[in-house]
Amino acid sequence: MGNLREHGSAGVGRGSAGLDPESLRRLFGSLQRNGQRVKAEQYVRGLLSVAGRKTLRSLAAQFDGASAQQSVHHFITSSPWEWTPIRHALARQAQRTLAPEAWVIRSTLIPKAGPHSVGADPQRTPLGTVNGQRAVGTWLASERLAVPVDWQLCLSARWTADPLRERASVPPDATACGVEEGVRRAVAALTEIRCTARLPVVVDVPEADGTAVARSLAATGLPFLVRIDPAAPVRLDRSVLPRYGDLQRTAGELAESLPYLRQRVDPGDGRTTAAAVPVVVARPGRQALTLLGEWHPGGRRLWLSNLSSSLLVPALRLTRMPRVVERDSAEIADGVGLRDFAGRSFPGWHRHITLASVAHLAVATARDRARRGTAAVMSPTSTGLPFGNLTLSSCS
Repeated sequence: MGNLREHGSAGVGRGSAGLDPESLRRLFGSLQRNGQRVKAEQYVRGLLSVAGRKTLRSLAAQFDGASAQQSVHHFITSSPWEWTPIRHALARQAQRTLAPEAWVIRSTLIPKAGPHSVGADPQRTPLGTVNGQRAVGTWLASERLAVPVDWQLCLSARWTADPLRERASVPPDATACGVEEGVRRAVAALTEIRCTARLPVVVDVPEADGTAVARSLAATGLPFLVRIDPAAPVRLDRSVLPRYGDLQRTAGELAESLPYLRQRVDPGDGRTTAAAVPVVVARPGRQALTLLGEWHPGGRRLWLSNLSSSLLVPALRLTRMPRVVERDSAEIADGVGLRDFAGRSFPGWHRHITLASVAHLAVATARDRARRGTAAVMSPTSTGLPFGNLTLSSCS
């Protein structure tokens, strides 16, 4: 591997920059050149050990030589390596290691101080307008933890037109993308990952039209839950409840108008009141779905799903997964520099966030083993957070 300098205990690695070289070699097996694999491993180690913001300058301190900063900058922004195969390998590794129960798709706002970072634009939030990037992340999640495995960077029209397109090295096939389109692309991308289990997809993206996203997911045949706005129009499925009219109502009105369908259930974190209402979503075609409503002291949440109404408790367990993503995004992802890339390069953003996602998996794996009280299996020369003796499938 090349020389790697040891660091103090201030970083995420808590005094260690080492990872099992064999596991990282498998994750970076798609990189054709040995030098690229060495740099990728060192970059991840830097993300785990450097304190504070993970800038290209601070990460370059992990590399030897006077030209380290230039070398790191070239590796991230200009070196011709593809990030998609690494993300696929990361997804397979996370699935084998952490036994996730669902794919979770959520949007992420990455505030930026100025307008020069790729994709940075004024972004509307409930608290006002913030300058920053908007990304859609795909996570593998369980009740214990969550790991990001894929990312879509939403670009406004000004970033897909010159001079910004050329300056940010935005590829010719990249088109303007709002959050809702970013969710569709995220779904399409996860269906392309080979050798992973067919897990349900949970979408919690307030900025997107949940009904439209549900229609798109229904066409894939994947099991799903999509959080929707109470004002979204839905229609009661009279083939299931023939005694009721089929006038179109909002999801919130319909959920409140059938109190006899509510029941007290315990999805594993305490008793809650919930209801599964059969509905129909039109255009295009007639899609029979379930409107899942949950009432709790903090308010009400509504979801559209193609899961059977008889699976109410398992469905409610899945709706908890976005909370795990939110927690681990704050506790792990921010600590490994997932939001820290400040460059203008579109490929650089994707490469940095891919390697930060690998670092996130390292921390999540160590935490999971610590929680379960199992000892991590380390190679004789490994001195830090492990991936353990994990192998990827033959299709990695």
